[in-house]
This record gives sequence, structure tokens and C-alpha cells, in this order.
Amino acid sequence: MGAMTGVLLALSIVSLIAHPIARRFGRRAFLFFAVVMAASFAVMVALSIPAFSGDALVEHLEWIPWLQLNLTFRLDAFAALFALLVTGAGALVLLYCNNYFDDGDTGLPRFSAVFMGFATSMLGLVISDNLYLLFIFWEATTVFSFLLIGHVLRLRTANSAALQALMITTLGGLAMFVGFVLLVHASGTPLLSEIIADPPRGTIVTVSVYLVLLGAISKSAIFPFHFWLPGAMAAPTPVSAYLHAAAMVKAGVFLLVRMSEPFADVPGYRWVLVILGGYTMIHGGIRALRQFDIKLIVAHGTVSQLGLLVMVIGVGDPRATFAGLVLLFAHAVAKAPLFLTVGIIDSSTGVRDLRRLSGVASQFPVLAFIAVLVAASMSGVPPFFGFVAKESAFTELLALGREQPIAMVALCVAVAGSMLTVAYMCRFIWGAFARKPGVPDTPIEETPSRTFLVAPALFAIITIVYGFGAPMLDPLVQAAVPGLVSGDLGVTHLALWHGLSVPLLLSALVIGVGIFFFFPAKRIAGALPPAAERFSASHMYWLATHWLDLLAVRLTSITQRGSLPFYLAVILTTLVCTLGGTILATNQWPEELEFIANPVEIPIAVVMIVAAVFAIRARTRFQAGVLVGVTGYGMAVIFALHGAPDLGLTQLLVETITLIAFVLVIRRLPARMREHATRSHRVGRLLLGLGLGLVLGAVAVISLGGRIADPISLALPQLAVEGGHGFNVVNVMLVDIRAWDTMGELSVILAAATGVASLVFLNTRIDRSPHLSRRAARDATRAHLMRVADPGDPESRMNWLLAGSKLDPRRRSIILEVIVRLIFHALLLLSIFLLLSGHNSPGGGFAGGLAAGLALVARYLAGGRYELRATVPLDAGRILGIGLALSVSMAMLPLFFGQPALSSTWVDVDLGIFGSLPLVTSTLFDIGVYLVVFGLILDVLRSLGSEIDEHEESDPVSFAEEHAQ
Repeated sequence: MGAMTGVLLALSIVSLIAHPIARRFGRRAFLFFAVVMAASFAVMVALSIPAFSGDALVEHLEWIPWLQLNLTFRLDAFAALFALLVTGAGALVLLYCNNYFDDGDTGLPRFSAVFMGFATSMLGLVISDNLYLLFIFWEATTVFSFLLIGHVLRLRTANSAALQALMITTLGGLAMFVGFVLLVHASGTPLLSEIIADPPRGTIVTVSVYLVLLGAISKSAIFPFHFWLPGAMAAPTPVSAYLHAAAMVKAGVFLLVRMSEPFADVPGYRWVLVILGGYTMIHGGIRALRQFDIKLIVAHGTVSQLGLLVMVIGVGDPRATFAGLVLLFAHAVAKAPLFLTVGIIDSSTGVRDLRRLSGVASQFPVLAFIAVLVAASMSGVPPFFGFVAKESAFTELLALGREQPIAMVALCVAVAGSMLTVAYMCRFIWGAFARKPGVPDTPIEETPSRTFLVAPALFAIITIVYGFGAPMLDPLVQAAVPGLVSGDLGVTHLALWHGLSVPLLLSALVIGVGIFFFFPAKRIAGALPPAAERFSASHMYWLATHWLDLLAVRLTSITQRGSLPFYLAVILTTLVCTLGGTILATNQWPEELEFIANPVEIPIAVVMIVAAVFAIRARTRFQAGVLVGVTGYGMAVIFALHGAPDLGLTQLLVETITLIAFVLVIRRLPARMREHATRSHRVGRLLLGLGLGLVLGAVAVISLGGRIADPISLALPQLAVEGGHGFNVVNVMLVDIRAWDTMGELSVILAAATGVASLVFLNTRIDRSPHLSRRAARDATRAHLMRVADPGDPESRMNWLLAGSKLDPRRRSIILEVIVRLIFHALLLLSIFLLLSGHNSPGGGFAGGLAAGLALVARYLAGGRYELRATVPLDAGRILGIGLALSVSMAMLPLFFGQPALSSTWVDVDLGIFGSLPLVTSTLFDIGVYLVVFGLILDVLRSLGSEIDEHEESDPVSFAEEHAQ
């Protein structure tokens, strides 16, 4: 494991333990997280030294090679700059969080864990060389940003903004993923470095590039996706400072820089980015001048600056890319402290409306001084880093404009947009700190500590140091620009002074006109009518979502009638029409048909058919359920006859569990089915049943007769032995060869258990019934056994179960209690035997979990909910979670040993005269399956059994009336 992988792993571990740490230490935990992030920054600095010399650091770990998805990380000079930005800015923002939050704030542990998870994902994104891995980190940042934006759960605006950001960036990310797939297909490699070194060409590549651009501009809030970023300002200020100024929105720009050198000549590439970026810059600047919320001024200013970055980089020349990178880092180190400043003002005064803010500078002179410094840097005032960056952009665009008209267009828009930048920065400083005539000084609700100013002050110092130390940054940024040949920049290296020149005059013009424009804008901003939202992108988004919701409601009202027969009729009719039409169209019937493979199948088929016919004519729900179960048991026997004992055993257990679940459900339903269908309904059901049977039968016949080559299953026995060290092909398939499918199925089981519980439990799925002490129950049972029971005294009847004394004597069955007492432990031993022997014999974790579940069912049926609680005092949700976590851990563990995920190994333990005991690592995966199945059955018993019992006991009259209807 390399250093980069180690940093990511360490940050991932800290993210996982951040919640309990923050819950234990409160806001002081942010100091620890800041130290961790600062240490990561130091490690990245050490790793970046050779990268800036041209020696890229590459680390590679095999993960899923057959999907071309491996853990490949590459730290070149460009990635190093972004890695330093992510970790350095993250450390300062975490330091700021120590003062921003209070110990009693709701969701503080969750925020810390999600924030650390986002920082880890962002770092992984910028150093990933595998496109698929990059996409995974890309979407992880999307999910984490959604959680951070919606951190304040009680605010509808925050929830709405989080959902909006999630939808926009996710849709863009999905488009980008399709572009990645096409790009990998065209180039033959998933490594971004190899694609850049030898870019493919063709129509597919053009389509893929534009799909990637769609994902990048949606992430960086470029028109027409610019509206989600100002809405995301409902997030806490540290989120805005990190995600929306220094990290997440820069991910799109990061990807555009990577794509500029190899694909700048794709038709329309340059003009699309310059036009969209230029419009975004002007639009964002104008919107910033119309805001009264100082945080929204900074937010719209961020949108404007992102447009500038995309426009400059979109010119598609290495020299413009150089200037764009300098602008990017100048913007990050200046915009982040502006957000932090807003947070201090908001937490101290509770006000962000500039019409109500007055005299803040006299009360917070140091904060005002810091804000003026970073605002001056944003405006391009010397000697700050922002001035160096903006003059560099003017210089490069002016030089390129003599050769490329697109560069001159970008220069003109950049100058006009920079004037707006100066104006709205003046508006921010005036609105946040100035004393306004007729407005009383804003009272201070809470005086901030001096340490609150540390993070913004350090950012401000960086803007000054980078301004004077620009020549030292010059070779680092040049090394990070792809395709930039040494000497291309000539005398335009980064510096505070290049003498009198056109770029310097442009900078002076921008500052002068921007300040001049601020004063009339300040006076007329309040008199201007509000901006028309009717044709805005934000309004279009809400209009689209409104019509989508309306369509969903209309469609739901038509299809979701609350009638199970209607749902089944629609589904089955669709199945009959589609499959039946396909069968009639293809007309591919086998030449020979074999209806009976074994004479024993004939009586079994007769029993199943008779049971199905009587199930149709059943008048009670219990009778119908039992008859349907007979058909399931018949299928289990047929599976066994065809050489599939595993499948037969599983079918047998599943059918039993399903039948019990039916019985538990129908307790709340009338005993008799009193529906009297009309003649037309009966005819329709008959035709649908006949059609479905004929179609599925035809599908089975055609499928079996359509096999013209040897099936792949013939090689599975050898593959199971050689690759999985097991003779039970079915179990080895589930836990080794196709374990990814099993992991997906476990997730579905978890979702199903949650769904069942949510339909039954009113408040919480945790079993809160009184805990029955096993020692007290055994003592009571022993006391009963010590005396002779009086048959005439119900109170003196023996307790064969732990909760026997809790049961109503009228519902007790001594015979059932004795039987359950005798078979319970045998069933548990059988389940463990099936679990451990399943790798070589019929069984496995699924069958073992079902057998253990049957033991629980027997215990519940005999002793009720108190017996179930005494038998398994653990929460079902935790058992489900532990099982899934164990399976996932066993799947990922091989990665730490340089093997692909889900790889298995084994060792044979010699037991002497008892033979040898094979120990296979996939058995641990199977134990996770066992726990998930066991937890599902326990959850179903507590949902459909114990909880309904409790409802019945709390309101027996209502239950009896319902049951009698």
C-alpha cells in the first residue's frame, strides 16, 4: 500500500469514527479533525515535491479487473495542486467549525462524519487515474454535499435546496458516466493519463466529450445549471466555504482542465465553454448586485467567478489554462474567507440583510480588516494574489487574441465581468460593515472569540503572501499545466510588477469603473423591481418538477387504486401480452418434446393441480393459504427429483416461512372471503389464468428446446472445486463465483425487512416490550417441575418455555410447548450444520438462516411475543446490519492483500483419524448471509407477530370487531 492510498484509508477510517468522537467530545472534536486534515496536507506536500519536478507518483491496486475498475491513483503536478487545496482548505474550515458550532447543536456528530467523508471523496477524486474510480468519488461528493446542504433538517428551504443540488449534479454525473464508458470503449483503456497521452478521435469521442462536459458544468454551476449553487447557501457556512468555494464546485473545473489539452479541437468545444462561461459570469455578477443577503452576494459572486474560470480554460490553449489555474486558486483562497466572514457576522448578530446591518466594522474591526483584504484580492487590487491572477488572465487572453478571435471575446467578457466583481465586492463590504444613515447599529447577540478569526485570517495572509511570492508559485503552476512547454510564457510569468502594459491598464480600468459603478448601483438597487423569475432557470426547474409531480399524481391515481386484484391483473396481462406476442412472432418450437422425465412426477403433478383447483374454490383465507403452500411443496419435491437438492431444500424452507407469514397476516383479516365476483370478472380471471399458464408453459418448452450448445454449467463443478474449494456448486456460486449478486440480494432483503417493519410499527421498530429475565424464567420453571402440577389449577401448570407464565391459560398448549422445547435446540444445531456443511453438501447460509428462523417461529407460536423476546433479546435491525456488514467486509478484505474483491482462500486442517476440516474464507461471507436471513425472519415475526399481538392486547374489542367483519 502506497502513501496516497494510506492517506485515503486513514481519512476514511476517521470519517467512520467521526460520529462517536463528535458525540463524545462535541465541537472540540473538530480540532482533532483539523489536525488530521493538516497532517494529510503535510503528507501531500511531501509527495508533491517529486510531482512538481515531473515525476508522477502512481499507485495501483487490483480491485475488479474484469470491469476495468481498479484502485489506480496518480499524483502529477496538476493533481498535487488540487490535493493541497482540498486538504489545506479543509484543515482551516474544520478549525473554523470548532467555533461555529455549539456542543448542543442538533446533528453535530452527523455533520462531522459527513464533512470528513466529503473531504475524503474529494481527495480521492483529484488523484484518481481510473475513470470509473473517479466517477465513484464524483458521485460520493454529490451524495455527501446533499447531506451537508440539508444538514438543518427542520428547514424546508435547506431540504429543498439539497434535493435540487442532488438532482442537478446527479443527472449531470450520469451523463458524464455514459461519456466515460464511451471514452473507455473508444480508447481501450480506463486510465485518464493514457487517454490524455493518446486521445482517440471519432464521432463516439465527440459525443463522449460533450457528455463529460455536461457533467462538469452541472457540478460547477455553469449556465443553465447555475441556479442550484445560490440555493445551496441554506447550508451552514463551513459547507459554503469548503464545498462551494474551495472544493466541490472546483471538481468540474478540474475535469475541464484535464480534458482541455487532448480534446480542445473537438468541434464546438471552445465556443461552448466560452459562451456558457461568459454568460454565467455576467449573469452572476448582475445578480450579486441585486442581493440584500450578504451571503447571497458572495454566492452569486461565486457563480460569476466559476463562469470566468470555465471561460478562460475553455479557450483551450495551455497559456490560457495556466492563467485559469492561477485564477482558480486565487478565487479559492479569497472566496472561502468571505463565506467564513458571513458566518461570523450571522452567528454574532443573527442578521444577514445588509439593510439591517450597520456599524459592524466599529464593533468587529479585525474582522472588517480581514474582509477588506480578501475582498480586495477578489477585486484584483494589488498587491494581493487576486491582482496577480487577474493580470495573468488579461495578459494571456490579450496575447492569444491576436491569433484566436475566441480569446479576444473571452478577454472582453472577462474585463466587463471583473468590473461587476469589483462592484459587488464593494457592495458586500459596504453592506456588511458600513454604518448606514438612519439605521441603528446592529446589536451583538454573542461576541465571537478571537480563535473564530484564525481561519479567515490565515486565508487573508495567504492572499498577501501569494501576491508577493507569485514568482515562486510560477514554476509550480507551469508544471501543472498539461502541454505547456517551458518558455511559452516568455516574460509573462507571475509577478506583481511587469511594468506599464495593456493588462495593467485593463486592471486599473476594472478597479476604477467597478468602484464608480458601485455607487449608482447602491442607490438604485432598492428602487429596482425584483428580478423576473418567470423565465429564470430556477423557475424552469421548479416548473418541471411541479409538472412531473402532477403527472406522477395523475398516473398514480389511475394505476394505484389500492386493489391487489387490479395490480395483479395489470402486471399479469402485460406479461401475457408481451411474452405471448413474442412467442407467436418467433414461432421457434423444439422438434421433440419430453413431458415426463420421471414417473414419480405424475402423482406430484396431480396433487399440485388438485391443490391449485381447490385453492381457487376456497372460501376461507387459511384454507387458500394452505392449498397454495401445497403447490410450493410439490415444486420442492420436483427440484429434488431433478438433481437439485439445494434448491429443493431452500424451496421447502421458504415455502414454510411464507406460509407462516401468511397465517400471521390473515389474523387481522376476516376469516372468510366474502367477495362475490360477477360473472364477467370470473370469466376474465379464468381467461387471464389460462393465458398465463399457457404462455409460461410455452416459454419453458421453448427455453429448454432452444439449447443448441453445451451449457456453461457443465464447467461449474470443476470451477467450484478449483476456485472455491467446494463440491456444492450452488453454494459456491452464491458465496464465491457470483457473490456480487448475493450482496445485492442481501441489500434487497434488508430493504424488504425495513419496508415490512415500517408498515406495522407505529413509532420505532425496536422491541420495547418488557425484557424477560432468562434466570427468573428458569427459576420459575424449576419451581414448577419440583412440585406435582394440579390439572385443575391453570396457574400451576408446568412452564416448558421461558414465557409460559406470561401466556393466557386459554391459549396454552402443553403438547406444543413440550415439542418446541425438544426440537428448538435441534433446529438450531441443524441450521449451524447446514451453514458449515453447505460448501460441500446441500445447505449454506441461506438454508441455515431459514432453519434457524423456523426455530424462532416455533418458539413464537408456542410462547407468544414474550417468548420471542426472551429467546432473542437482540434487535433485529442490528442483526441485519451486522450480517450485511460482515458480508461486505469479507468482500472487501482481499483488497488489503492485493487480491480482487471477493477472492477466497482456504486451508485444510488435519484432524487425524477424524479426517480433515476445510476452512474457506467464503464461509465467513456465508455467515453474513445466515445472519441477514435470520434477522429478516426475526423482524417479520416481531412486525407481523409481536406488534400485532400488542395491538390486539391493547384494544381487544376493536380487534374482535375487525376480525368478525
